[in-house]
Amino acid sequence: MEKRKTTYAAPALEKAFDVFELLADAPEGLTISEIATRLDRTINELFRLIIVMERRGYLRKDPDSDRYSVAYKVLDIAYRATPVQNLTHVAAPILFTLAHAAAQSCHLVVASEGSGLVVARQENPGPTSFGVRLGARVDLLRSCSGNVLIAFAEEERLPAILPLDADGTPADIASLGATLAAIRARGHERRASPMTYGVIDISFPVFGFDGRIAAALTIPFLERIDGSHPVPIDAAQALAGRAAQQISTGLGWHGRAT
Repeated sequence: MEKRKTTYAAPALEKAFDVFELLADAPEGLTISEIATRLDRTINELFRLIIVMERRGYLRKDPDSDRYSVAYKVLDIAYRATPVQNLTHVAAPILFTLAHAAAQSCHLVVASEGSGLVVARQENPGPTSFGVRLGARVDLLRSCSGNVLIAFAEEERLPAILPLDADGTPADIASLGATLAAIRARGHERRASPMTYGVIDISFPVFGFDGRIAAALTIPFLERIDGSHPVPIDAAQALAGRAAQQISTGLGWHGRAT
């Protein structure tokens, strides 16, 4: 993939983005001195910038440690400025109903910058549950929901969805060919979690009004050792399929249920 040449420069804006991206990987927060050191910049370069970002509500300063972290305003703007807002608005009551009916947690994953991103979730209302946190990143190539997103994506959109290799080209998914074809034929995926024992992931595609995949609805089905599940896994799978269809319909899609 050829890298686009930079035509324009906005140093202050680029510094602000550098700060955001740095703090995104530092949930405990960083002081101005630590931010400057990690970005290889001087404190004078960043001081006024960070103060303004805090005043505008994009950063939050811990009064006890003087550490800065990204404020929820960024998440709020991201939700309001992207299709995620409509997706989560439509999905929220359906996820709530699904979690209670299936007695399992559930979540929605969208493709974002080479990985999956959890944009909505609903915990199991019972005494025990397994869930994925909101905002968690998901490996598209290894995960159940990631493979569903790839399987139902249009071929021309794949370069923008797939993670990039070291040379900047989209990852080769030839080895996933049979798996992706089987997912498309079934209309969903169900497999043991690649990360957690005792969890079977069930994932269905959610489509937008244009017929393109908008998200993957996933239940990380938590198995009980004694098999005493309130709802059997096949029944939970059927509920997840209907919920995915309901969300798709709410987004304006009128295709055939998978």
